[in-house]
Parts: sequence; structure tokens; C-alpha cells
Amino acid sequence: MTLVANRRSVMTVFSSPTCPESHRCRIVLAEKDITVDVIDIDPNDLPEDLSDINPYNSVPTLIDRDLVLYDARVIIEYLDERFPHPPLMPVDPVSRAYARLALFRIENDWYTLVDDLESGDEKRAEAARKRLREGLIASNEIFESMPFFLSDQYSLVDASLAPILWRLPHWGIQLPPKQARAVLAYADRIFSRPGFQQSLSEAEREMRG
Repeated sequence: MTLVANRRSVMTVFSSPTCPESHRCRIVLAEKDITVDVIDIDPNDLPEDLSDINPYNSVPTLIDRDLVLYDARVIIEYLDERFPHPPLMPVDPVSRAYARLALFRIENDWYTLVDDLESGDEKRAEAARKRLREGLIASNEIFESMPFFLSDQYSLVDASLAPILWRLPHWGIQLPPKQARAVLAYADRIFSRPGFQQSLSEAEREMRG
């Protein structure tokens, strides 16, 4: 398989069927109904040519004609600007800044736990489970305050939270129904969206049995 950007006329994304970072990109693609060629790869057996277009040899990697992007945050913001309808970021600068700050905190506080959760090292995984569980419970009031995360409209923040929330049972994390009631209700709303359902790989569906 030759991964040469200028030979492709259709947008292509190289994605792992189990990676949360890949999943958030697939969610945005589905929410915007973008025509894309999704190529599922094994993160433990990456195509040799991927390193030719991505110096980090990582997924997700998006190819749009001559453009190659390889960071999930960069990819989803690009998709939102490239395909502006429906918009997934606020229009005004202050609200957009708050959304970007929320994205930063989600990535810094929760996405950084993924490697430990999936490390196979039970001590590391248990510490990460505790941090994620406690962080979500502590955020219950934020989830309760608005229909979506800090917003009346679905945004890139929600698309980034969804992969984490979907994987909680897979990671052995059970939220208490009373203390995390708003988080659980929010998750149900997000999971019921057609775009989210369309984004799921078979491996991700199996995470919830």
C-alpha cells in the first residue's frame, strides 16, 4: 500500500479501530457527514509507508489531497473549518477560547491516562482508573449545567469526551449512579446521536458487549 497524498482524490484517514484519538476524528467525520476513506490499521503493525508522510508514524493520520495531518486535535479543528456545516465550535472568540480550554483540560487530564489504562500493568491501570473515575464524579455539576459540555450546542468538546465515556466499562470503571447521575445522562445523550453510532468500529461496539 502506497500512502502518497497527491495520488488521492478522496479524503483518507488512517485510523485504529480501538484508539480513542482515532475515534474522536471518526466522530467528527460522521457528525459532518464527510465522505472519507477510513483505513483501519493495527497500531502494533503500522504500514511502513506511513512514516514517509507522518514523522511520528502514528494514527490518526488524515490525508486531504496534498495536506497531511497527524494530530487528533489538529485534525478535528481542521475538519470543522474545512466543512463548516454544522459548526462544531462557537463563533465568538470568547466562547471559542473556553471550548479550546475545555479540550486542553480533557486531553491533559483524561486522555493522558489512556496509556496507563491499556498498559497491562495493573498497578498503573488501577491508579489511572481511580483518577478518571474521581475526575468524572467531581465534574458532575458541569455535566448537569447544560445539555452539552459547557454549551447548548454539540461541539468538538463532546466529540472528544465521547470516546473516553464509551470506554469506561472496557477499562473497568463503573460510575456511581447517584454521584455521577448527570455524567451518565450526558453519556446516554451523546451515545444516542446518529453520528456517534455511525462512528463506531466493530471493536468499539464489542467494548459494550
